[in-house]
Amino acid sequence: MKAVQILLPIVLLALAFSLASAYDPSPLQDFCVAINDTKNGVFVNGKFCKDPKLANANDFFFRGLNKPGNTSNAVGSRVTQVNVQQILGLNTLGVSLARIDFAPKGLNPPHIHPRASEVLVVEEGTLYVGFVTSNTENRLFTKVLKKGDVFVFPIGLIHFQLNVGDGNAVAFAGLSSQNPGVITIANAVFGSNPPISPDVLTKAFQVDKNVVNYLQKQF
Repeated sequence: MKAVQILLPIVLLALAFSLASAYDPSPLQDFCVAINDTKNGVFVNGKFCKDPKLANANDFFFRGLNKPGNTSNAVGSRVTQVNVQQILGLNTLGVSLARIDFAPKGLNPPHIHPRASEVLVVEEGTLYVGFVTSNTENRLFTKVLKKGDVFVFPIGLIHFQLNVGDGNAVAFAGLSSQNPGVITIANAVFGSNPPISPDVLTKAFQVDKNVVNYLQKQF
């Protein structure tokens, strides 16, 4: 009995540690609604896997990241993604890549990656970059980057890049997810479908409803 009294707390402690060490898999899309009837199942957390015997080199290959993206748009930048949609072999590996091209004064607008941290390296030009921490501090961390400089954007935090040089700029980003996702703040807030009620946005941004209506028309 005495041995049982000694061992029981140890067993309970080990069990508690085991439960505390368990974790859910990180989501690889915005949401994955559970179903009880598997015959209606369509998505998994990630992608279904090919039989390894049928895999080939093309499953791990992408060509074209040397080509500049078209920056003829309102913000003057273009992101070329290389994630699991472009390289199927990235499935389950937890990494992806992107090329960002900037016209002079071009901006990669404030956005977040809900599923990835980002490491950015400047290949050409000069970029003003930064990120903002979460509430309530909302601290802004910024740096001016030149060719060869590297900067890190932590997962889920709003960040941006602005070309402050006289010519074009190019950067490459490594991301810690096969499908990092991107939410561009202005597009999400003012360009949602259907639109967010102006009553919500006027109160949130403390501006006149005409300002909100104007901004929503831009997206």
